[in-house]
Amino acid sequence: MPELPQKTAACYIRVSTDDQLEYSPDSQLKKIREYAAAHNMLLPNDLIFQEEEGRSARTTAHRTEFQRMIALARQKPRPFDVLLLWKFSRFARSREDAVVYKSMLRRQCGIEVISVSEPLSQDKTAVIMEAVIEAMDEYYSLNLAEEVRRGMNEKASRGGVCHIAPIGYQVENGQYIADQAFAPVVQTIFAQFLAGAPYRQIAGFLNSQGIRTQNGKPFEVRAIQRILQNPMYIGKVRYMENGAIAGDYQNPHIQLVQGSHPPLVADEDFAKAQARIEQIKHSRRRYERANSPQSCMLQGLMRCSNCGCTMVKSKNGLQCYAYSHGVCRQSHYITESVANARVLQAIQADMQNFNLHILLRANEQAPQQEALHQQLLRAQNRLGRIKRAYEEGVDTLAEYKQNKTAVLQEIARLEQKMQPPKPPTQQECQKLFLQKNRNAIAALPDPSLSASEKNALLRAFVDHIVFNRAKNTLDIFYYL
Repeated sequence: MPELPQKTAACYIRVSTDDQLEYSPDSQLKKIREYAAAHNMLLPNDLIFQEEEGRSARTTAHRTEFQRMIALARQKPRPFDVLLLWKFSRFARSREDAVVYKSMLRRQCGIEVISVSEPLSQDKTAVIMEAVIEAMDEYYSLNLAEEVRRGMNEKASRGGVCHIAPIGYQVENGQYIADQAFAPVVQTIFAQFLAGAPYRQIAGFLNSQGIRTQNGKPFEVRAIQRILQNPMYIGKVRYMENGAIAGDYQNPHIQLVQGSHPPLVADEDFAKAQARIEQIKHSRRRYERANSPQSCMLQGLMRCSNCGCTMVKSKNGLQCYAYSHGVCRQSHYITESVANARVLQAIQADMQNFNLHILLRANEQAPQQEALHQQLLRAQNRLGRIKRAYEEGVDTLAEYKQNKTAVLQEIARLEQKMQPPKPPTQQECQKLFLQKNRNAIAALPDPSLSASEKNALLRAFVDHIVFNRAKNTLDIFYYL
């Protein structure tokens, strides 16, 4: 009986943390290699797709190697003939994903999907058996998630550890204990807030002392707000029956139980803090209603010279967003009407003096460059397959040379097209800028235009505006 032609195989390997009985990645690969050798299949190293440990098969969104394997399978000609798995559950535990991707591989790409440990017959009953295996895998995944959630709920209902310890606590021997380094930070936050300090002032104080959040970042207003609202600090543990921990502490579905950890704040101080938080919310709502219809000509364009953060509306002017949140230490407040007038004057002066800071944006060429890059990658992959075909005796030496020459010429052509164009000189930039934006610049002073309409005009040619309050200067950066 003549030997069947050798097929090129790929393999997909995934190990999840929810199954302690499955093979390790090395063991899976060993079994897959044994199967490939026994069935006259070539398994190149570059066609082995292995996920990072712990990647769930419930969805394909975060499985980067799976997505890379599917993208490669779509290429023409197909890079491999067979996809080998240790088990079908490694491919997907969602029947919807399993049906969609297996159908795509088999019908659209002509690639067979095989489980080396779950052999199926070659007749039509194999369809039923594969569907049964997929249904069992999905049931196992859903049931395991439910059991984990039930265990977490039970643990939380007894006041045990059910989520990452917030600042001020740490986990030791399965229990929350006070963190001696950061517990005083939490107490300082509550003390300053109850003494009347605003959120921004508290964040600024902590940052000035070199104190950082658990992520190593400076404190912002929202971080202070979360700490002040967290019932963990009065000895409570919060949880939801679905296993999630919501950021909104007022969520009616959140349940609070007494924990076994020591409180860092007295109950009466926590209650006073919540009352002041509500008072601040109501006062802000009144201010927001009074100012909501207004728009800003410079919205999204002005930046703080100290930290580079965008300046946003604050009362009747503009203020650095980071300063408002306690991160930036220099106020850059400027009255909105003054800022508008100064920007219009600065633009007119720049046009008259022909002194423009013009930035070149490459965004328009990005899609074309990306398309060329993808074509280049495909050509380089083709070059590898041509070489492999010759090494395996599929092509003759003459065919290999001919195909290689054609692909190398295509690669050279694509690399030439990807060369960035020569940037225009400053004089050419200014000339092009004025030709393109003359009408918009002339329309800006029109008093009949609304603030939002002027903002749209400015965004057409202004990249950003830097305001330096200490020097009282405005620098406008245009773009082409």
